[in-house]
Amino acid sequence: MDEPFFHRDLLARLATEARQGRVAQGLMLCGPKGTGKLFLALKYARYLSCDKPAADGETCGACPSCRWWNAWTHPDVHFVFPVVKDSKRKRETCDDYLPQWRQMLSESPYTDLEKWTRRMDASTNVQPLIYARESDVLARKLSLKANSETGRRVVLIWLPECLHEACANKLLKLLEEPPRGTVFLMVSQDPERVISTVRSRVQRVDIPPITTEALTKELVLYAGVDANRAEEAARRAAGSWPKALEDVTDDEIRKEMLQDFVSLMRLAWTRRAREMKVWSEGMAAGGRTKQTAFLQYTGRMLRESFISNFHLSDLNYMSKEEQEFVRRFAPFVNERNVEQLADLTIEAQEHIERNVNPRMVFFDYILKVTVALKAAIVK
Repeated sequence: MDEPFFHRDLLARLATEARQGRVAQGLMLCGPKGTGKLFLALKYARYLSCDKPAADGETCGACPSCRWWNAWTHPDVHFVFPVVKDSKRKRETCDDYLPQWRQMLSESPYTDLEKWTRRMDASTNVQPLIYARESDVLARKLSLKANSETGRRVVLIWLPECLHEACANKLLKLLEEPPRGTVFLMVSQDPERVISTVRSRVQRVDIPPITTEALTKELVLYAGVDANRAEEAARRAAGSWPKALEDVTDDEIRKEMLQDFVSLMRLAWTRRAREMKVWSEGMAAGGRTKQTAFLQYTGRMLRESFISNFHLSDLNYMSKEEQEFVRRFAPFVNERNVEQLADLTIEAQEHIERNVNPRMVFFDYILKVTVALKAAIVK
């Protein structure tokens, strides 16, 4: 994992608590995409497993535990994550997908559910879950004797909001009376969706977005881009390392999304229904990952357009091409419709994530945007 790690202060704090004997039996790291929650959890889990850990949260790198970690095969570290049930291949538990999981972690500790779904070679229309059988498998594993000298075992649960209700109810028994030396680490992107009885049994730690300054510095060092370009990408990333990295490496993708955004707004304004339908079908053909990325981009561009009306350039983070369009478009996003447009965009994104028919989602979205844009005009 040679990508930048941004939460050394939090890791040091957790390490200090561990040295003082104050290791929480249940911890849930929460925060938006791209902030490095999983990276922090992996670092802390490795620290807890190390035979000779350093004071700052780092590990010795030489003990048997560290060697197991290097191969992602530590016998006392158990990963729980959403999977797609595949009856034909007889896949239902995390163990069935461990090779793909280990490969993903070895490539990058920054990931999300869409990337993981593709890694499983699963249909994007199937929602991955943590099924009830997983709690039975985990209970059996934790009944065995620990292998490492520390006697400590770590259960890392990625995205507990994907716990099937039956699995969550079974997991409660382990959280209430965890086997000796067992630590539960959860990594959540949407903690409010985690069943309340599970949330109440773990300590919550909120992971803040990564600062623009930190992103800029690492983009220069890691991606080798110049400081000005790095700062622009860092501002647009809103605290997410993957977004910042994609920004400096995927200029063509960003230009394509700008073209789609311009088409959306022009068609909505001119009310050309037949062309709106064609646009909707084109967006529906792009796949859920691309659709979600476009709606996120649209939300950002609407925000930039609204702020542009105040003529405060230091608050706008756009490329030159984006600035050119927003200069003309900004008056159509004002106090009369900005909240409505934002809500419509969020609603469309939620529908895409819930596997609603994308043709219906995007056609309904552009029709509603048409109405919202007309609301901007002073009568």
